[in-house]
Amino acid sequence: MISSLSRLRRTSLVCGTALSLLGLSACDLAPGYKAPNLVVPASWQGQAPFAVAIPADTALPTNWWTMFQDPLLNDLEARATSDNGDIQAAAERFIQARALVVAARSELLPHVSLEAGASDNKQSADRLFRNGATLTQTEEEYGGLASWEPDFWSSIRNRVRAQKQFAQQRAADFAMARLSTQAELARDYIQLRGYDAQDAIYNQSISYYERAVRITENQVENQAAPRLDLARAQAQLYTTQAARLDIQAARQVTEHAIAVLTNTSPSSFHIPARPELGLAQPVIPTDVPSTLLQRRPDIASSEREMAQANREIGIARAAFYPHIALKLNGGFAANGFDLANLANSLWTYGATLDMPLFDGGLRRAELQRTWSAYRETRDNYRMKVLSAFREVEDGLSLTERLTRENAALEQAVKANLSTQNMTMTLYQGGVGTYLEAIISQENTLASRIHQVEVATRLYHADVDLIRSLGGGWNVKDLPTMDQTLSITPLQYDHLHHPKPAGDVTASQHPEQFENLTLPAGTSGFQPRN
Repeated sequence: MISSLSRLRRTSLVCGTALSLLGLSACDLAPGYKAPNLVVPASWQGQAPFAVAIPADTALPTNWWTMFQDPLLNDLEARATSDNGDIQAAAERFIQARALVVAARSELLPHVSLEAGASDNKQSADRLFRNGATLTQTEEEYGGLASWEPDFWSSIRNRVRAQKQFAQQRAADFAMARLSTQAELARDYIQLRGYDAQDAIYNQSISYYERAVRITENQVENQAAPRLDLARAQAQLYTTQAARLDIQAARQVTEHAIAVLTNTSPSSFHIPARPELGLAQPVIPTDVPSTLLQRRPDIASSEREMAQANREIGIARAAFYPHIALKLNGGFAANGFDLANLANSLWTYGATLDMPLFDGGLRRAELQRTWSAYRETRDNYRMKVLSAFREVEDGLSLTERLTRENAALEQAVKANLSTQNMTMTLYQGGVGTYLEAIISQENTLASRIHQVEVATRLYHADVDLIRSLGGGWNVKDLPTMDQTLSITPLQYDHLHHPKPAGDVTASQHPEQFENLTLPAGTSGFQPRN
């Protein structure tokens, strides 16, 4: 009866202690977290050449490059998005961060292990207190070990939450890497088409100047013009031919950059030239400034970093409280193979408590550091938002000014072409001088080249504005905290590649990108099926 009461009291004590520990384990020492409520303007100051779209159309499409209405650009972007090594590397960094979440969460669960061993032992004949005459003996043992650390102060839980937030940060970094690559490719492609347009202009001008040289030669032979006019005509022709070679070299370099972005060797990559830009002017919807905080991957990444720093404070605070661990060890040990005998069983269980009393200010210094690190992330977040607002305002201002500049240059080109034709006609008729013709020809070529350069800059400004607006991304595309887990505690499949989470796309067969050449016999870029 007495033994029964004792067992009941021990059971009640154990249960009470367990309930108390569970209550303590719910204690979270991290400060309450909320993203800074930044006060932002109600509207953009810059005035773009397009109006704010209706609410149903305010979001950019994720395939925003289709707004330029260029099929080849669409194919290149699709190839870069799926094959580019930088994007794939960013996806792998997200997968690694998901694995760290599982590793951190494993500390919340009991760790169980099995152990077994056998040995053949011999004692020295001169050993004191030797057990009889036995010099050798064998020993076999097997058992198990279970350990668990109750997370009284949510130190482990805060590590898990911080790792989940880090995985979300990696997902935002992936989205930013993808957007940056897409924007870089679009800029390079636009630049290449700008070089094509300039090359076509130089080609037309060279043909015109070759005709001018022939006309001048006839004028000199007929003694209707001095040889100085011929020298001027030849100099202008050769200078223009040299300028064209410079543009062609720049085009080849840009083409090589596009090849690398699309995971292709430059030696087997070629984009056929065309004589004009041939791109549509995109209509870019602009939301109110407050929505930019949800549409920029880099802002989302900075905010997730701030959330992690907040959790680090809770971890530093937990170091001031006792650290407790529970262990249970049991098994069998015997001389010989008589292990399955209850008399040969052994076990031990207990708990350890670690409470540093004096560490020279180590824990206080760490807590102070985490608070400072958290404030640093808030400062970085604010500057990231300000930089994003500046980029949008820059884009709005540039697109508006460049649109007007391009329209004025188009009129200037028409006027210069008319002047060039008239001065050449007058020179052939012996009324005008060749100096006037040279000046009009130079002005015409300069205005045409400048107009193409400004049109190229305008398209670049469109791409930069789209990038600064997030390129159609939304913070809702991030994986949730629970989705960052790559495996469950009892999962043994999908270890080579976890199931996708969020909008992060990582290839399960990286070997498909090892072919860095286009199919044999192709004369230009051919998109993969």
